[in-house]
Amino acid sequence: QVQLKESGGGLVQAGGSLRLSCAASGLPFSSYYMGWFRQAPGKEREFVARIIRSSGTTYYADSVKGRFTISRDNAKTTVYLQMNSLKLEDTAVYYCKGYGNGAEYWGQGTQVTVSS
Repeated sequence: QVQLKESGGGLVQAGGSLRLSCAASGLPFSSYYMGWFRQAPGKEREFVARIIRSSGTTYYADSVKGRFTISRDNAKTTVYLQMNSLKLEDTAVYYCKGYGNGAEYWGQGTQVTVSS
């Protein structure tokens, strides 16, 4: 059974940092693309960042470029999202996604709240 479990969310002041983790199990992690998405209240889920399976090439939404960093540890089957210089508009539920081989899987999400 595939499981993606996010952790590391919480309440942080604007300008602060958080690191999210997503521990994966039950899938061939090293051969999957891994990504982070987020959904703010009343808004649609949006792409945040993605990391390619083997090369480690990364892609970011313009809104987080230069502030967020996605990384992966294939040995630990974990993907991370380092979030720096957080803004009020970064408040959302953050979801981990794994996709490859025609399948995709989502975690249950972790809440990030940025306060002024």
